[in-house]
Amino acid sequence: MKGNFCRLKGRHLSVTLLVLTFTTIFLWAWEKNPFVTTLRSAQEQFNFHTSEFVVDTPKGSSFDSLTPNEHVQGRDSNPARSEESQIPEKEFDASNFINSVVPETEDGDADRKPSSKIKEFVVDTPKGSSFDSLTPNEHVQETDSDPTRSEESKIPEKEFDASNFTNSVVSQTEDGDADRKSSSKIKDCNYSKGRWVADSRRPLYSGFQCKQWLSEMWACRLTQRTDFSFEGYRWQPENCKMLEFEKSAFLRRMQDRTIAFIGDSLGRQQFQSLMCMASGGERREDIGNVGKEYGLVKARGAIRPDGWAYRFSNTNTTILYYWSASLADLEPLNITDKATDVAMHLDRAPAFMRRFLHRFDVLVLNTGHHWNRGKITANRWVMYVNGKPLKDRKLLEIGNAKNFTVHSVARWLDSQLPSHPRLKAFFRTISPRHFRNGDWNTGGNCDNTTPLTGGSEISQDESNDPVIAAAVKGTNITLLDITALSELRDEGHISRYSVKATTGVNDCLHWCLPGIPDTWNELLIAQV
Repeated sequence: MKGNFCRLKGRHLSVTLLVLTFTTIFLWAWEKNPFVTTLRSAQEQFNFHTSEFVVDTPKGSSFDSLTPNEHVQGRDSNPARSEESQIPEKEFDASNFINSVVPETEDGDADRKPSSKIKEFVVDTPKGSSFDSLTPNEHVQETDSDPTRSEESKIPEKEFDASNFTNSVVSQTEDGDADRKSSSKIKDCNYSKGRWVADSRRPLYSGFQCKQWLSEMWACRLTQRTDFSFEGYRWQPENCKMLEFEKSAFLRRMQDRTIAFIGDSLGRQQFQSLMCMASGGERREDIGNVGKEYGLVKARGAIRPDGWAYRFSNTNTTILYYWSASLADLEPLNITDKATDVAMHLDRAPAFMRRFLHRFDVLVLNTGHHWNRGKITANRWVMYVNGKPLKDRKLLEIGNAKNFTVHSVARWLDSQLPSHPRLKAFFRTISPRHFRNGDWNTGGNCDNTTPLTGGSEISQDESNDPVIAAAVKGTNITLLDITALSELRDEGHISRYSVKATTGVNDCLHWCLPGIPDTWNELLIAQV
């Protein structure tokens, strides 16, 4: 019995030792063998700090939907190609369109100043835009001087250097929450949302010296006006990085490019403003008049040509303006009769734009103040749609006709952008009027000379021009929204001052230059 008990006890001890030995070996293998890590969860294996990496692309930018190859395509420079695009246009159904546009009254009330949502102060620090530090050649890497070049660029794409690119966006920190907060601010960049701030470095050019480009009637320094405090402010967007304008840097960015303004007299003011900014307001012998290339010559008996075009020879930069107050195509019904009626084609973009679109790199459209019954009657404009006189009474109402035209031009232009990948298109919102106690012909005035009496800040996200905003929504046309920020600057108009000191006349529509249109151009340049 005693022997049997000893044998059983020995076996039990042997089994225990074997188990301990095996367990020791298993644990050692677990530590040393990499294969066992596959049993851990993915979250345990890879513990990375997450952060958002957001590029600040302006809303509605034509770059949003382009592929990398489209970014480096050359401009359509094939002389064999027709100057007008061959893309077929879909005929507009006027009856269906009317119900989808923003309602306006027949007297054009929507053109007048909408109410602003204004705050007095802002404390947010603007964040940097990622595109501000990129050179134009990083977006487009070839010029358009070779007419034999095919439409597809043959230049290989430049490899993206992420290490360099990250320097132009918000710095990423160890704290993931801080990254998300910074990225969110960049993502929400809205150039029309911000505040006016005093700046002793303004204006950007001299109103006395920019006589080569600036119309005398808009050069308030040449009038009887004595208060010019309106010149000493700049616009500071919220959550957006907007570099200081420097003429040499601007011209280098715009080398071999053409900037076109098409619109009414407020568009002409923006054109003259940019000419003064780019030239430094000084007489320049290296800037040539190239209007003949675009048919912009003064016709016999005309007061002025239909536009102007100038080229900076050092950088081959062209800046031009074409007068098209309504953005509808105008066609005289009888070219032999000076008093003939003019067909106003609401569904057709101006012939000048259709003819020269392939030559533009930046296009800025605007319209608004000529959409009233008096202007249309005085100009003998007769509304046409689908090549026929318009009979639809509802569409004949001024507000509906304007909306129809704006949407039709935006739709056509957007359809052309894929064929012109280098073209960056903008639609500027309406410039506000500031007549008080009447209108332009009933004693209205804008005598205030104190800046920012109505506030200095715009905090709203939506545009004060819903017509233009609706027209570009869903397209690759960028909204150049200047309405609300300009509404705060009623002291910047021509007012009662003029070179000839005409009494009883107040211009509360056009602006003194230097002045508010300079800011429009700064916002434009920041988004090109």
